[in-house]
Amino acid sequence: MDGLIGSLNQLNILIFYLININIQNPAFDVVMPLISSIGYFSIWIFICILLFIFGGEKGRNVALVCIVALVFGYFLTEILKYIIVSPRPYAMLEGVRVLTYIGGSSWPSGHTVASFIGAIVIGRSYNFEVKGKSCRLIYPLLIFASLVGFSRIYNGVHYPFDVISGALIGIFCALLILRIENDIIKFNEKLSQIK
Repeated sequence: MDGLIGSLNQLNILIFYLININIQNPAFDVVMPLISSIGYFSIWIFICILLFIFGGEKGRNVALVCIVALVFGYFLTEILKYIIVSPRPYAMLEGVRVLTYIGGSSWPSGHTVASFIGAIVIGRSYNFEVKGKSCRLIYPLLIFASLVGFSRIYNGVHYPFDVISGALIGIFCALLILRIENDIIKFNEKLSQIK
């Protein structure tokens, strides 16, 4: 078992260096911190607020469900970070290129959690047209969420397994809250009637 854990840890470090060092380039040095900054829970909450204000009844419902999922995901992530204190790559490894400093525990990637929650909850509810064909918004949003995770490795603040775990936790949180989506909407409607 120790051999397997050691091998996985070496793979984690190898992939980290491959992304953080081997594919560095001036364009990514500008773009990746920008992509990463959109992954904050607060940015996704702001997107939900805009959707709530300008999205009509459907937008209000989607925003409400997404905010519940984001809050759940945030607290779950913070609890996990508190329980499993994992130092960030730049604190443990030599020669790490750090483009965005951030404190706290490395595992899991909160930016990735938030981005996958937003991508799934918002993306599954909307379509857009390309050349007369209707396409689901979830697909480009999932690609974007994956880019946020990739950017966290490129920026030197997360290991690949932090990002993979963050994606899985984000998917779990989104799907769990979507299972009670109708209950959340009905509860909100009852609150609105009381006012």
